[in-house]
Amino acid sequence: MSRLIFILAIVAVIYVLLRRYRKNSLDQANTPPVEPQTMLRCKQCGVHVPSSEAVLANGENFCCAAHRDAYRA
Repeated sequence: MSRLIFILAIVAVIYVLLRRYRKNSLDQANTPPVEPQTMLRCKQCGVHVPSSEAVLANGENFCCAAHRDAYRA
């Protein structure tokens, strides 16, 4: 009798783990891929930053407002 309970417990654990793994796999498959961004070089220090984070001034790209201000001075 105790062997039967032990075997049922192992089967239940395996079932739960497989369901969890399958759910995670499906969630990852449904997420859209991240589009790459253009990297822009800071005119002051040369560090490359994503275009969404770059500070633009007078047609020049900067990694932060402090470098933009230092370049103007």
